[in-house]
Amino acid sequence: MRAIRLPGIHHDSNSVLISDSKDACLIDCGTSWYQLLVEERIRGQLPVKTEISSIFLTSRRFNHCGAASFLSSSFDAEIFIHKSAVNCLAGGDHFSTWASRFNSDMPSTDAHEIHDGYKLGIGKIELEAIHLPGHSIDSMGFYVESHNLLVAGSTIPSQKLLSRWDLPTGCLPDLADSIELILDLDLEILITGFGEQITGQKIIKSTLESHRDFFDKCIELEIESQSELWEKPTQTVTYISPKNWD
Repeated sequence: MRAIRLPGIHHDSNSVLISDSKDACLIDCGTSWYQLLVEERIRGQLPVKTEISSIFLTSRRFNHCGAASFLSSSFDAEIFIHKSAVNCLAGGDHFSTWASRFNSDMPSTDAHEIHDGYKLGIGKIELEAIHLPGHSIDSMGFYVESHNLLVAGSTIPSQKLLSRWDLPTGCLPDLADSIELILDLDLEILITGFGEQITGQKIIKSTLESHRDFFDKCIELEIESQSELWEKPTQTVTYISPKNWD
């Protein structure tokens, strides 16, 4: 198995290309702004005679899924997202996808619904969808148990950046619960939504516990949106940067 993180351009999330035995899938694809460049980067990383059969989306946010329709056509690949976001993508909803904050239209995107526990074979490996609500109601992670690897999307933006819950369909208590669920996986590799991947059980555990403890503190203080605990994010940013936080 190969898992290649393609760093996001500008506002875009990371994209992750997973391939095995001449089959491949893409997880997340960024906004529609750089879709031609994203396609070129993907083709440059695809092993010879390997085809992308599926595009999985970790959430409805524009910076994760805006290029999905274009790339689906380019690679003749089917799109999959949590069942609660299918209608939103089909209708090109520019509010809950947050495309409106990018001053962009959300391309109408046809996707198949998936649910917690959905599994799909990619070559000889198995990819499992794990529902991780909190950043959005449809947030998902994609887990490869055989390699102890999770692609987490905006649930874990990076080691030092934390997920926002104040965007449409977000929920702080759900986000804290989702972190606990990820902790139970005892991961060796955590591919984040925007930053570098995190490798090693010890550092992954420490990172997740720090995120969880921060969210628990926000719940205890009944913080629902902006707080002096972090810098005010710009309108296109889907994560927060805590102050004086290690």
